[in-house]
Amino acid sequence: DKREDIVQTTENLMQRMEQMTPVSTGLEPLTADIMGAAFLVLEDNFDNRHGGMGLQPKFPQPMVQEVLLRHYLQTSDPIALKMVELTLDKMALGGIYDQIGGGFHRYSTDTFWLVPHFEKMLYDNALLARLYLHAYQVTGKPLYRRIVEETLDYVLREMTDKSGGFYSTQDADTEGEEGKFFVWRPEEIIDVLGKEESERFSFYYGVTLHGNFEGHSILNVKNHDVDMEIQMSSARRKLYEARESRVKPARDEKILTAWNGLMMAAFSEAGAALERQDYILAARTNAEFLMRELRDGDRLLRTYKDGSARLKGYLEDYSFLIEGLLSLHEATFDGEWLQQAVTLGYAMVELFSDESPVQFYDTGTDHEKLVLRPRDVQDNAISSGSAMAATVLFKLAMVTGDGDLERRAVETIRGVRELMERFPSGAGQWLCALDFYLSSPKEIVIVGESGSWDTDALLREIFRRYIPNRVMVGRGQIDAAQQGHGVCVSQLHMRSASQRS
Repeated sequence: DKREDIVQTTENLMQRMEQMTPVSTGLEPLTADIMGAAFLVLEDNFDNRHGGMGLQPKFPQPMVQEVLLRHYLQTSDPIALKMVELTLDKMALGGIYDQIGGGFHRYSTDTFWLVPHFEKMLYDNALLARLYLHAYQVTGKPLYRRIVEETLDYVLREMTDKSGGFYSTQDADTEGEEGKFFVWRPEEIIDVLGKEESERFSFYYGVTLHGNFEGHSILNVKNHDVDMEIQMSSARRKLYEARESRVKPARDEKILTAWNGLMMAAFSEAGAALERQDYILAARTNAEFLMRELRDGDRLLRTYKDGSARLKGYLEDYSFLIEGLLSLHEATFDGEWLQQAVTLGYAMVELFSDESPVQFYDTGTDHEKLVLRPRDVQDNAISSGSAMAATVLFKLAMVTGDGDLERRAVETIRGVRELMERFPSGAGQWLCALDFYLSSPKEIVIVGESGSWDTDALLREIFRRYIPNRVMVGRGQIDAAQQGHGVCVSQLHMRSASQRS
């Protein structure tokens, strides 16, 4: 009876929903002032005692730490590096990190990084492994390298399917009790280590009779000492073997393209930097699996379980996978992965971008029609799909020489200027993309046979340091795959020689 009222109410509701993710079309230049303003907000929200942002619950927020690390490299501001180191130290030594088996739990329920929600997420461990690797490259701290390797070793051991895909999560509960698999009583440690060794271990890891979690102890380093840390490695191995006899937490064994792309990037980069060929092999096997099983023709699919892939991929599936493939190419020189990244990049633009104004949507043009086409520009536990899209478009523009890709990335960043300045903790990946744009990215071309001593020496020199704003292309013998659509390796090399120092 009131059809006109219903239509008007619906139109008003739609307008309000569209305003929830407003798009700025300002033409103000993108400058380093944005990065400076963001840093001041992050500094103001930083926990100077325990690291991280805010009080509790406390999430790792690896994209924010990446911004701080980049800020330090650009400005040499020691405060930024101290913020990163304090946060990474506290997490690595706290209960949020599995001190026995490696890998990070989801978040800390307190401000001290002590009591976690015990679930382990693939994306957390991918992002944090990469962050600790970058911090190791900057500082040289052995602790950070250990955390990288233990985390990735955990993923290989517990979260990798025989097909090469990476599982999504490991549950918090065992036999109906949260954290049961991970916590200890003093007598359990004595049974494994004996009285003398268990006393040293309990002192180092804060194990007490009353415990710190429902009568049990979550292992966390109370008295950190480098020499003692080395001594504890034998005790950790013994306790790991004993813990293996416990009932393990269940896993969610679905394989998500986006999260696998993040882990592929972590394995590729760590394998190259730490000279771990097993990590590079894991990344390559993962890429082969995704390209084989999670595509329907030219279209990426979202999820795989029990031999079947389904659901059309979202923006994050494309952008995260492109990032992983670019990292894998750097680690292997294999032109196939570079070509796949370029092909997916153009498909991503075709499926998810809009011109007026330039922006990316989370769903493709071929997705089922929704009340409102979703567009989430903020980082949450993982990077915004739009922010990662801008990041990889900058890199692909340098590889292909296609200025339109760079234009799209720049215009997309313009649309979130206010978000970056006022809410940087939700815009970490955007700020990383902006930092790439504002810097003079290093264009590196390696022409040489992978495995030869001179090529390996040059690669070792590149990978031992953190160069966040770079694009590296490698080739050995003439690679027909790199002669295809858009991959202008020789053009990049010539431009690098003439325009870059």
